[in-house]
Amino acid sequence: MTGREEDNMAITVERLKELLAFEEVSLTLADSSAENRDGYILERLRFRLNDGTEVRGFLTRPSEGFLTRGPAILYAHAHGARWDIGASELIDGRPALLDAPGPALARDGYVVLCIDMPTFGERAGVTEDAATKAALWHGKTLFGQMLSEQAAALAWLAGRPEVDPQRIGVTGLSMGATLAYFLSALDPRVKANAHLCCYADFATLVETGAHNLHGHYLTVPGLLKETSIGEIAGLVAPRPQLICVGWDDPLTPPDAVERAFAETEAAYLRAQALGALVFLPQADVGHRETAEMRRAVLAFFKGYL
Repeated sequence: MTGREEDNMAITVERLKELLAFEEVSLTLADSSAENRDGYILERLRFRLNDGTEVRGFLTRPSEGFLTRGPAILYAHAHGARWDIGASELIDGRPALLDAPGPALARDGYVVLCIDMPTFGERAGVTEDAATKAALWHGKTLFGQMLSEQAAALAWLAGRPEVDPQRIGVTGLSMGATLAYFLSALDPRVKANAHLCCYADFATLVETGAHNLHGHYLTVPGLLKETSIGEIAGLVAPRPQLICVGWDDPLTPPDAVERAFAETEAAYLRAQALGALVFLPQADVGHRETAEMRRAVLAFFKGYL
């Protein structure tokens, strides 16, 4: 059981947006600078949201210019109780990653964008719990705000002159993973998504108490009454999806992962797209990226973007 009332009606994208209090927002580029690095170009970006909020971003791209428009990846940063990191994860990495993903992906031929999420990086002046409470009191959710901003970043990335808007993927680890598959479920502009270390049935996590390992940002009232993580990830079908988990990761215990995957797999089966769903579980691996995961992500995007 998933903790919700069982029926034959799967949740719709529009209903999921309502639960998240998802809103259409836009990012306007206010300032940028570029520098050549070792085998790639780094752009430091400063955006403004509709309400005037400044948002820091980083973009990495290949040193060689594209003769035609090429593939791009929206990278969603992690949490890890490191509110100071934010978007700089793209170029500096973090302990859970093998190395900084931005340079690696740029050298592999992708234009890659990452922006600070609310309460992270340069936006860490407001705490996560304060932002969550304020959002809920106004009938919104912090996670919905994050997803709204990720969708705006996706739109901006699609408008880059060197980017083919039909070849954009999304990836991330931990909180970034959750953002990746939720955004992919909500937005058909995502053509492929690969996520690491944060895919599990939430109702199962509640049963064991493991849900409390998640941050306050993920509080979405009524979510489990109407749907589940496996079903939400299933909304991505028939588009390609790579799921990477470690069996020793407290956020992805086997029982919770298997429950979620059964639902996601069923959605891909109904869409006659089972071959587009790739699952990489690893024994003796905790909440971290592995060399096998990195190879799988690079091969996945190469094959689908």
